[in-house]
Amino acid sequence: MRTSGIEKYFGRNHVLRGIDLEVRRREAVMVIGRSGSGKTTLLRCINFLEEPTSGWVEVDGLRVEADPLHARSRRHREQIRQIRLRAGMLFQEFNLFPHMSVVQNLIEAPTRVRGLPRDAALELAERYLEKVGLLDKRNEYPARLSGGQKQRAAIARALCMEPKVLLFDEPTSALDPELIGEVLNVMEDLAHEGVTMIVVTHEMHFAREAADRVVFMEDGVILEQGPPEQVLNDPHREETRNFLRRFLQT
Repeated sequence: MRTSGIEKYFGRNHVLRGIDLEVRRREAVMVIGRSGSGKTTLLRCINFLEEPTSGWVEVDGLRVEADPLHARSRRHREQIRQIRLRAGMLFQEFNLFPHMSVVQNLIEAPTRVRGLPRDAALELAERYLEKVGLLDKRNEYPARLSGGQKQRAAIARALCMEPKVLLFDEPTSALDPELIGEVLNVMEDLAHEGVTMIVVTHEMHFAREAADRVVFMEDGVILEQGPPEQVLNDPHREETRNFLRRFLQT
């Protein structure tokens, strides 16, 4: 997965300033930085939930140029659809369909979007529900799940689309503290199994344990990146040191 020269304006607000990022296959990259630094906007631009102002995104060999003037063209819409098949995104909220059981939530996109036969989709769903520890909840409805269980179900749902990269936008920020660990454990297992992922997170212990690389963003720019032991323990930039000092004091 690569981005090149990603710029994003919201009106006069310059949110991303020429982001170049490459994530190798099987690499887990954690993105840290203060609120408003552009982390979430970067993820949303990677799978075109936000149209970048300029630059390009490439996932699994498919390169899509930012094209704000023609964002509604049929060709551009199809390119975005293909990017989203390759780059699955998980949000702070779980976005499960409340009227569907857990397993129905998981097979909906594989059958409707990927065109998988129902039996094949069910086999995938059960495999990933077992991976996240929810196979016994396959027939429950979201209202009967805890927040941690909902987020694990959302992770399993994303895995059922077999994306090339998973994008996590602060996936534990909406959870009660006692539920955070169960989600982070699943994500750490995925990272160690070689699932390619980009995670926006404030969980520094998780980043230290699960990341192959940590990226620090400030004011829409990547200021520093490297192995977690370097960025989190001995950062090169004063801005990174100040962020970590303030963050660890809160």
